[in-house]
Amino acid sequence: MPPPPTAFADALILTGPTGSGKSAVALELAEQMGCEIVALDSMTLYRGMDIGTAKPTREEMARVPHHLVDVLDPWESGSIAWWLDRAAEACAAIRARGRRPLFVGGTPFYLKALLCGLFDAPPVDPAVRRALEEEAERIGKGALHERLASIDPKTAARLHPNDVRRVVRALEVFETTGRPISSFQQTWDTPAFASGESPSPVPLPCVAIEWPREVLYQRIDARVIAMLDAGWLDEVRRLRELPRPLSKEAAQALGYRELTTFLDGASGWPETVALIQMRTRQFAKRQLTWFRSLPGCRPCPADLPGLADRVREMWAIAP
Repeated sequence: MPPPPTAFADALILTGPTGSGKSAVALELAEQMGCEIVALDSMTLYRGMDIGTAKPTREEMARVPHHLVDVLDPWESGSIAWWLDRAAEACAAIRARGRRPLFVGGTPFYLKALLCGLFDAPPVDPAVRRALEEEAERIGKGALHERLASIDPKTAARLHPNDVRRVVRALEVFETTGRPISSFQQTWDTPAFASGESPSPVPLPCVAIEWPREVLYQRIDARVIAMLDAGWLDEVRRLRELPRPLSKEAAQALGYRELTTFLDGASGWPETVALIQMRTRQFAKRQLTWFRSLPGCRPCPADLPGLADRVREMWAIAP
């Protein structure tokens, strides 16, 4: 069952691509407005994945309470429906304390589900999924993505070939139903609150921080270096020593696969760093495309003075 219609009615949303500085702005606004932060992030859910996911620090979480951070072990999995339910529970607890929920993060699927609700997805077929996963290993993820492009170009255009989990899911839906997954997701093209299907009965004020592209890419490259200097490689070493491997969801986190490849001796250090920077920039570009396509998600230029004040003003006048 989806969350009740009032679950997110009073929530605010601050999003933006990775490296855009939304966390710092959110802390300032949360302190000003009496908010608690709910992480809109599929990777800060996982314990032990701290540096590479830019998880809020202890000091930041002491300043403002954060929710849906460190709630899963890295070998566990959480679906979008699971996340929506946990987010609704967090919002209810925040509201009971007389405070307001502020969603902060940049996971596109989570944001779309929050704004537009969930589409009626066909059930999982374990046998078909397993066969597709084995095929990806055998012929390569690029070939699998090309097949998806031939049957569902709309979905293929928004999925990177490295996102094997979602490419496999899209092919699985086609093979079991004869319909592309994008045809099931048509309700995501408009706000579900207009058709009565949203978890919120009113449009949620949603602002996306945007930098000029070249500035954003410079910020991303610098942040990757700062994360590595802070001990990201040692974090990956610790994760490799866990009794169980990372779940497919956790393993999608940016940079962790590349650092694992380096630790296996299959790549050099300069090559690894450059690859993480490039893939992070590519991800940020896809995020921007997502945000611009979402109904009700309004861009806010970050390269002008008074960013926090402008975000607050945009929330107040959100349609």
